Amino acid sequence: MPVRSAIVLAAGEGKRLRPLTRHRPKPMLPAGTKPILEHVFDELIDAGIEEVTVVVGYGRSAVQSHFGSSYRNVPIEYVVQENQLGSGHALAVAAATVDERTLVVNGDQLVDRQIVGDVITAHEDAPDAVATIGVINHDELSEYGGVIVDADDTVSEIVENPTDDRVYRLNAGVYALESDAIETMTSVEPTAGEFSLTDGLAALVAGSGTVRAAASDGMWIDATYPWDLLEVAEALFETGTVESEIASSARVHETATIVEPAIVAPDCVINAGAVVGPNVCLGQNVTVGANATVGRSVVDADSRLGANATALDCVTGRGVRIGPASTIVGGPGDVRVEASVHRDERLGALIADRTTDEGGVTYAPGTIVGAAATIRAGTTVRGSIDSETEVR
Repeated sequence: MPVRSAIVLAAGEGKRLRPLTRHRPKPMLPAGTKPILEHVFDELIDAGIEEVTVVVGYGRSAVQSHFGSSYRNVPIEYVVQENQLGSGHALAVAAATVDERTLVVNGDQLVDRQIVGDVITAHEDAPDAVATIGVINHDELSEYGGVIVDADDTVSEIVENPTDDRVYRLNAGVYALESDAIETMTSVEPTAGEFSLTDGLAALVAGSGTVRAAASDGMWIDATYPWDLLEVAEALFETGTVESEIASSARVHETATIVEPAIVAPDCVINAGAVVGPNVCLGQNVTVGANATVGRSVVDADSRLGANATALDCVTGRGVRIGPASTIVGGPGDVRVEASVHRDERLGALIADRTTDEGGVTYAPGTIVGAAATIRAGTTVRGSIDSETEVR
């Protein structure tokens, strides 16, 4: 029986991406100029998936209103995880929709159709497998799942956040599962109040069925922290997943300069003397003022960059106003995320939804500004600024 359907886990917030996730979940943050989840759907459909079930929870209206009941003529069914109790719980919520072998993927990480296709093919070619896990080679595993794969491609162990020196493959978050495997995975007891998909997979490995690994060299990208959205955009350009494009409805002044790679979405306005690029993604209805400069940045929809402003290594939310002659000088800088400080990250500034600066503002490298903040003219800002704060 071929794998025709997929369950996409898209119920989480993405806390380490705050304040961008204050008003929408991580799967709806921009990868280039499209939501991460839209890229996931594209790759699934291009790999042959015909039906999609999406587990939604935090910020679910953002997902449902964007996609509706279908995407690219593929029907979408939504199930709601009311309480975010872990990825295993999210799968359990969707289990009632499954009556045949299915694919399960994370909706907040980018995987390409090659990984999806490799998992599907490996599973269909292994009649003894109750599950097949997509694995890739990756240099950094400490924040992800590691998989020990035997010489015959059997999975012998799964370890979350491995720190020892054994040879692991990275768990790419793409699984082909038989229906009885889902039943086993969702019956595992919670750890510290959370039902983990990794614990469910470990239970499969420890059981009587065979769990296979499908090695792939396809693209896998995760945005864990705000600055990762810049690296996601660069990777999409480098792999050719997205290409430079200026939308037909965009207005670019004849004296403005676009340095590829760059995406200028519909209804953008780039004024005289402005320089945009390289590695810039301008969302829909963004305005770049006269003689402004934007480099290596992801500027989300409905944002405005004033005349003579500079934004380097910048990530914005929606509806941000960067005033005239304001300067985001670019990274590296030290960035505080929750209780941790990340040293020398290449982030000029993260400016969340509907924040306004009045112009002449200087942003120290690594600055994070919360949603709906107001920054008065001529201010220098650094560190973390809370949402709805007025800075003088």
